[in-house]
Order: sequence, then structure tokens, then C-alpha cells
Amino acid sequence: QVQLVESGGGLVQPGGSLRLSCAASGFTFSSYTMSWYRQAPGKERELVGITSTGGSTHIVDPVKGRFTISRDNAKNTVYLEMNSLKAEDTAVYYCKARARGLEYWGQGTQVTVSS
Repeated sequence: QVQLVESGGGLVQPGGSLRLSCAASGFTFSSYTMSWYRQAPGKERELVGITSTGGSTHIVDPVKGRFTISRDNAKNTVYLEMNSLKAEDTAVYYCKARARGLEYWGQGTQVTVSS
């Protein structure tokens, strides 16, 4: 049974930091490209970052320099380190696994940036 379980979200003040984790099970984690997406209220889900099976990473421009994506294949976990958080980073954050036409999504974790 495939499972992606996000954790680490919460309420944080502007300028603060959070580290999201996505624990995977039920598939060969190291063979899957892992991504983080987010969806703010009233907006479409958007890509935040990707880490490939080889470990290369890509972070989208709106969060570049503030967010970092990484993976630990030994722990079957992908991370999203978020620094200098802004109100506009408020969203539900989802992880996704993709390989060979298959896609799996987690249930999401809420991140709220507010004073």
C-alpha cells in the first residue's frame, strides 16, 4: 500500500522557518522523482521544488533562496526546508512521487504564516 505522509506544518510568524517532511512507503522510493507542491486558498496547486532520483534539485523562482528541497533515500523521506517565510507562503503543502507514468500524492500539511 502506497503512502506519503507529510508532517511539520503549523503556524509560524513572518520571517520564521519550518521543515516539512514527507515519509514514503509502499514503493521503491529511490526510483521516484519527488516533488513538493502547494495550494493556497482560492488558487491552483503549484510546484515548489523537485528532487530527481539522482539527487539533483530544482526550486521555483518565487521561493528560490529561501526554500531547499532534499531527500534521504535511506529514510524514504523528502524534506522541504523553508526559511524567511512570508504571508504569501501560506498554503497546504503536498508531496508527490512520480515514476513511469505513476503518481502518488500525500494528504498535505497546512502552513500558515501570520503574526
